[in-house]
Order: sequence, then structure tokens, then C-alpha cells
Amino acid sequence: MHTLPTILSDCWLFRGLDTQEISAVLGCIAAQQHTYPKHSFIFHAGDCVTRAGIVVRGELHIVREDIWGNRAIQAVCRPADLFGEVFACLPDHTADVSVVATQDTDILFLDMQHLLTTCSNGCRFHNQLIHNYITVLAQKNRMLSSKIRHCTQRTTRDKVLSYLSEQAMAAGSTTFYIPLNRQQLADYLSVDRSALSAELSRLQAEGKLRFHRNQFTLLASAEG
Repeated sequence: MHTLPTILSDCWLFRGLDTQEISAVLGCIAAQQHTYPKHSFIFHAGDCVTRAGIVVRGELHIVREDIWGNRAIQAVCRPADLFGEVFACLPDHTADVSVVATQDTDILFLDMQHLLTTCSNGCRFHNQLIHNYITVLAQKNRMLSSKIRHCTQRTTRDKVLSYLSEQAMAAGSTTFYIPLNRQQLADYLSVDRSALSAELSRLQAEGKLRFHRNQFTLLASAEG
């Protein structure tokens, strides 16, 4: 627990606050930490979510399932990532996604009503938190727009190249690691895993890219 403020300093919600200020503000927003074992659900689609969470240790997948059990990964959350904040701000609505721990995971839960309400203690950091929260929402909107852009490409090949191009640009290098294994990438792009693997093999045979597990190198032009 003594490393918590250091971890949270990497979270956009606490941007601009030092570790002492973060420690001071946690009580103001009724923060509570809990541990979840691997494969356990933090909440299911249809649940009423009353608190947002920040990953302190481990990893979460935000997933959407249809009535037949087909799963698509909407997002991956790692240490310092915030999740569930939109549902927590809409008490009359239930979650339309599930959140599952893919590793043993520690989560710090925050009361969003405390965060969005004027602090009765006159906490001087409160306005900064609200400003940061708006920034977080804008970033997540951008991430969702990226996913939509990838998934609305016409073919599996186009989806893969769209995603890998974005990852390369984010890394600032044509050689980079992606945060998803093959099944997770297939779920994220809403394609069949075997079709994804076949397309990656074709792209490698054509000299468009090289890959080993999660490391990729884009070669020359990958268009066409």
C-alpha cells in the first residue's frame, strides 16, 4: 500500500498532483482497495456499477459478449488505468460490458459522486481532479474511435494493417510490441483467430512484415 501514491501518479486522473497530494486526496474521494484473483469478474454486463476503479497491479479486460457468448475485447487495462467511470456516473443505467481480471489484480475503487461533488473539506485538489477526469473521457473517446476505425475496415487484412500501423506510430518505430496475444487481438478486431493467423502469415510471406509472438516489424509499404 505504501507504493500506491507512486503508482497513481501515472494515472491521468491524478496528473499534476505529487505523491503527498495524492495521499491527501484519496480520503476525499472515499478510495478503497480490493484484490481479485485471475479470471474473476470485477463486474458483469447488466450490473449496476457504483464506483470507478484504477488498476494498481495486474491486468483487466473490458469485454462485450452477445447472446451466443461471442466475446470481443473492448479495451485492456493495466496499472494506472481507470475503468468503469462512465457507468459510475450514470446510477440509473447498468453496465453494457463485463470487466474480468486476466491476472491477479489489485484495484483501487473511487466514489465518483464524491469526485464530482464540491469537496466539503475545501480540498484544493478537487478542481484538478475534475479537470483531469474530463481529459480521461476525451482520451477514451479517442481510443474508442481508433477501435471503430480498425473494426470497420472491409477485410481482415485491412483491419490488421490499420491496427499495426497505429501501434507503430504510437511506438515511434517500425519495430514494436503489441499488448495482445493472438486470441485477444482477434477478439479486439472482431475477426476469427484462424483467419487472423492466416492473414499474418500471408503478410509475412509477402514481405510486408515480420513477427515473433507479440513483436512486429513493418517492412517497406504494407499497402495492398
